[in-house]
Amino acid sequence: MRIGLLTEGGYPYVGGGAGLWCDRLVRGLGHHEFDVYAFSRSEAQEDDGWVPLPPQVGRVRTAPLWTAEDDGVVYGRRARRRFAEHYGELVAVLCASDSAATPLVAPDAGPGGAGTAGTTRAPAEADRFAGALFGLAGLARDEGGLTAALRSETAVRVLENACRAPRVLPAAREARVPDLLAVAAHLHQALRPLSLDWYEEDGLGAVDLCHAASGGTAALPGLLAGHFFGIPLLVTEYGVRLRTHYLTRPDSSPAVRSLLAAFHGRLAAETYRRAAFITPGNAHARRWQERCGADRAKIRTVPPGMDAAPFARTGESPERAAPHTLVWTGRVEPAKDLVSLLHAFARVRASEPSARLRIIGGPAGPEGAPYLEHCRDLAARLLPDGAGSPHADGAGPVSFEEIGGPGLTGPADAYAAGAVSVLSSVVEGFPTGLVEAMFAGRATVSTDVGAVVEVIGDTGLVVPPRDPRALAEACVSLLRDPERRARLGAAARARALELFTVEQNVAAFHDLYLKTVARAPVRRVLLNGTGAPLPFAAPAEARVPGRWAGLASHRPSRTVPAWARDTPVRATAPVRSATTPVADASPVPATEAAR
Repeated sequence: MRIGLLTEGGYPYVGGGAGLWCDRLVRGLGHHEFDVYAFSRSEAQEDDGWVPLPPQVGRVRTAPLWTAEDDGVVYGRRARRRFAEHYGELVAVLCASDSAATPLVAPDAGPGGAGTAGTTRAPAEADRFAGALFGLAGLARDEGGLTAALRSETAVRVLENACRAPRVLPAAREARVPDLLAVAAHLHQALRPLSLDWYEEDGLGAVDLCHAASGGTAALPGLLAGHFFGIPLLVTEYGVRLRTHYLTRPDSSPAVRSLLAAFHGRLAAETYRRAAFITPGNAHARRWQERCGADRAKIRTVPPGMDAAPFARTGESPERAAPHTLVWTGRVEPAKDLVSLLHAFARVRASEPSARLRIIGGPAGPEGAPYLEHCRDLAARLLPDGAGSPHADGAGPVSFEEIGGPGLTGPADAYAAGAVSVLSSVVEGFPTGLVEAMFAGRATVSTDVGAVVEVIGDTGLVVPPRDPRALAEACVSLLRDPERRARLGAAARARALELFTVEQNVAAFHDLYLKTVARAPVRRVLLNGTGAPLPFAAPAEARVPGRWAGLASHRPSRTVPAWARDTPVRATAPVRSATTPVADASPVPATEAAR
């Protein structure tokens, strides 16, 4: 079948967030054809280029999210009226007060969203948002774009009128001109996919299935392909984009945060409503999706697949590990809470003087480099021997290293360096580093954040976040018990090989592709060069009947004798006397009659 893979800031760009698992998925499904539709996030990402593409990638179409050229489209009076109508309806829904909509989760739901799943905002509000969104998409398709209109003064005035209307959010009513300009600019960027020329018969209209590698902007072309051509949509979220939007823009005004949260919340709910299947990577992401209105019947948890081959030698040779060494690997940033790890290691060092800690990873983000320097200073203050390099004379108990340094050609070498792998994060989605440690057969000590408990199961030790004492006690217990370390490491490797390999991931998506196309086949007639119908243009899965397609049952027919084909004659019921109780007249069950 032909699959439209929708990405944002990931595949096929080098270093993209979702690039690795998408590349493994595409290479693992060589019998399918992929068309990649990718959004880039920065000019630097475009300059870095693409990863090598396998032959099953038929074509790649890209569009930048970080900039937009003026499309030069000048609307006439009727088009301007259509834009004001649809854009006004869209922002009116965003400004609507909470009293006009039902909660995303039932009132009896606890922190984990255990209430009535799939409870969404009022259907009328959801229909208004969808109608406005698809109305703008239709206008862009008819007129050639929306870029100029979304940046126009009309858009700001329409937004201002919506914020000043009765019964709107208090935060929206307090929006000032800078707030309105900020929201209008964000909506212009978020709605940029509506102006693309991807929605043609030879574009997304030619695929059998759209697979969005994330929610939010990446899924928007899939929504439009479903609206214009009836293409089914599969949405994968290994990190919930809506949660990311909630955590960003902390310095924005309440009006900006409220209106943008409303937009992304509505977009997420509409995406989940239209998707044929939703595939979170873990239960943590699944709970977020259910809180945002996703139907449980559509959700299939598919962990991201990882390549276990580089860790085979390390996992099968646990004796290579230094028996008194703790290893931390990952991106150095505040969310990893290396400060708590260093305080915990100071306690470990007091109990086990021969213990060492190797912190392997480079700084990430604008806060990474200052945070790394702060951790170096803290290590020098907490530990009398200071911090140094493991290869220098008189090396201290704590070392800061990076992959590619001496003796660290890859992640497998990092995990092979220690007997216990430590994760100290306060915020974590899917813990990739933890899975790598499991592949390497290492015992682990992790904080209870994100999907850690779901990933590790009962094959490692889990402690509360920001608790150096608990972290230290868990590390000491494993350093002092080599048999327990070996047992937990072997169990962790077996669990990782069973659940988190590339083969498991590819097989799960292959099955979902077949089910999606079978449930919602695209009915199109494709012609060859002579104008005749093209044989085998639709995948065979589209012809598979089933109850979901509303078809009649296809049970094999049995030969019926001629004497049984006539209309049967109803037997005459026996005459009961007037004194016979009604209960006695009820038919005898078949099981009792057989007795």
